[in-house]
Amino acid sequence: MTQTSHKNRFLRRHIGPSENEIQDMLKICEVSFLEELIEDIIPKSILDTISLKLKAGESEHGLLKELQTIADKNQVFQSYIGMGYYGTLTPTVILRNILENPGWYTQYTPYQAEISQGRLEALLNFQTMVCDLTGMEIANASLLDESTAAAEAMILIARVSPKRNTFFVASDCHPQTIAVLKTRAEPIGIKLVLEDPEHFKFSDETLGGLLQYPATDGKICDYSSLCNLAHESESYIAVAADLLSLAILKPPGEWGADVVVGNTQRFGVPMGYGGPHAAFFATHKKFERKIPGRIIGLSKDIHGNPALRMALQTREQHIRRERATSNICTAQVLLAIMAGMYAVYHGPKGIRKIAEEIHRKTRVLGSALKSAGYKMVHNHVFDTLRFEGGKELFKKTMEHQINLRNYEDGTLGLSLDETVSENNLNDLLNLFDAKPENDDSFKIPNHLIRTSGYLEHPVFNQHHSETEILRYMYRLQQKDLSLATSMIPLGSCTMKLNATTEMIGVTMPKFACLHPFAPKEQAEGYRQLIEELGEQLCEISGFTHYSFQPNSGAQGEFAGLKLISAFHQSRGDENRTVCLIPSSAHGTNPASAVMTGMGVVIVRCDENGNIDLNDLTQKAETNRNQLAAFMVTYPSTHGVFEEQIVDICRIIHDNGGQVYLDGANLNAMMGLCKPADFGADVCHINLHKTFCIPHGGGGPGMGPIGVKAHLAPFFSWWSSSPNPSTRNPSQGSEGGTCCKDSGSRQGLSRARKYACATA
Repeated sequence: MTQTSHKNRFLRRHIGPSENEIQDMLKICEVSFLEELIEDIIPKSILDTISLKLKAGESEHGLLKELQTIADKNQVFQSYIGMGYYGTLTPTVILRNILENPGWYTQYTPYQAEISQGRLEALLNFQTMVCDLTGMEIANASLLDESTAAAEAMILIARVSPKRNTFFVASDCHPQTIAVLKTRAEPIGIKLVLEDPEHFKFSDETLGGLLQYPATDGKICDYSSLCNLAHESESYIAVAADLLSLAILKPPGEWGADVVVGNTQRFGVPMGYGGPHAAFFATHKKFERKIPGRIIGLSKDIHGNPALRMALQTREQHIRRERATSNICTAQVLLAIMAGMYAVYHGPKGIRKIAEEIHRKTRVLGSALKSAGYKMVHNHVFDTLRFEGGKELFKKTMEHQINLRNYEDGTLGLSLDETVSENNLNDLLNLFDAKPENDDSFKIPNHLIRTSGYLEHPVFNQHHSETEILRYMYRLQQKDLSLATSMIPLGSCTMKLNATTEMIGVTMPKFACLHPFAPKEQAEGYRQLIEELGEQLCEISGFTHYSFQPNSGAQGEFAGLKLISAFHQSRGDENRTVCLIPSSAHGTNPASAVMTGMGVVIVRCDENGNIDLNDLTQKAETNRNQLAAFMVTYPSTHGVFEEQIVDICRIIHDNGGQVYLDGANLNAMMGLCKPADFGADVCHINLHKTFCIPHGGGGPGMGPIGVKAHLAPFFSWWSSSPNPSTRNPSQGSEGGTCCKDSGSRQGLSRARKYACATA
């Protein structure tokens, strides 16, 4: 059989409608050909009849060979970098039956509780796990990443104390978290103070603060006195905590924390070069109506039987729109379920054993290094050591395919995880010319050791064999509707079943096991994937540059609007802070605008769902000197292709604004029209809706943004230098792409990304 026939076979198997079914649908639409239907729907002013210049498709077998070749370009060293990301041992029963199972990864967001009881129970397990380990009363059903969760904690505290504006951040927080907090605080007028928590003085201007527990360099402190001081001054304390460490460390809820956030990545979720991962957010019950995202709750149905539902989503964009303080509208459901199942599988004793074994090896290594003459920065640690090492030692470890953290001040960091074997430990000891020791130098102080119980619910204590957990997961799967059982006609997110071949790469070890802060030279495969995808998206959308930094559509919106703000400010137009948004736009749009410090003005739509051109013109002209942006969902949430979209964009540009196009509905534009060509300046794309990212019951997703050339200099990774080697290596891993605008969208430049993947 020829290669071509293999390709054709893939299309027959994965493109749903048959020719007969297509003809039946055309008949209902009263047209004879698909082309006729397209011409009736797409405005002639934007219809692009030129075929996309994309690489020819590949057979499934050929694609897997190519993907493995690309993966082999990545170098997976033994990484001890830490910074919130760790190697983890995903139980194979969870890997195959959750992550790789279409019965779990194809579901839509659980808006309809009656067909989502399995997922909702799994998410309730996740919430229970988080509450138990953090010592808090209530938790949500996941957020995007730890940095975003920390920012959401800051915003919650700001809502509780609206008359205060200072928020302190411990200087030993993860650097990516500090960066995101700075980005989120500035537009809404919160003053950040970066300081050693031991020296910070609370005042009547202090909202509260964020602590890292353990600190980014491993230090463990008793923050109970600090929390008392905060509460005496009517301030609040948020804590970014390592969830696994809380199996043996006194949980923040027991020493005074008001909010606890973090990442569940090390609960069985592969690092995947930075994501996606499921963050957690836990707090006191008194703040439950201010929590971002979703909370799963237990109620009763009309027959009196127990029933699960999404109990709270009060801060979501669906409800508050321009009054919302968060644009969080989804979660990382698939990965939260994996993390919850990891806890179900191991149980409290198993989780504690994993944590204790990591700490034991850390103590052995720390004592050995100390005896060998290395000066240790901290003694009270869980899994991370910081010591004086220098460039030569760092170079030596790299030569042995070992990644350490380089603090650039003569000290090095070394973080252990559950993948570290006795052989790995011996390799480290040999590398440092140290002999195993186990004195009390690195023992956790008694007053910081956890004595309370956790994971006491029966679900965490009865599924520890593979047979038991397999049966449990299958029972839950049977309570759900997925694309493995039927069509789900609820939205563009669901109208596809990811081809199995498209999913294989997710769990390939050389993609799954790469640390997000590994040197870029170790990520050549990822770089190739990012660059090729960027080039393809440029061709599809008409934009000249892409960034893959945002890890959701909502973060894409925020990042895109920040680019627009930066553009105006660079021109001296600091007063441009008004954002026009039609009533037909996605609900996240107004919330994202508010988060960037813009004021929202709603534009009316007519009875047919079209933007009212007269109302738009009047409001654009009225705000001519303050107009920053116009956000338009295209096609709109009404399902409308605005006939006047070219004129709409022209009106905005004539009045000094930029056009932000919400590309969540790219499905409807693919190969038919290009948003950049009809007037958009920036656009995010929900890749999980159009391409092969599994929706996963409400996450993971991805929201890369494309821009025209004039906005590209405001990307965080941007460099005017054509030579990537001249860029600052401290900026992180590769993740943006540029298609140089030289008359044709060709020639990718190498670009930058912060591995935290947040706006």
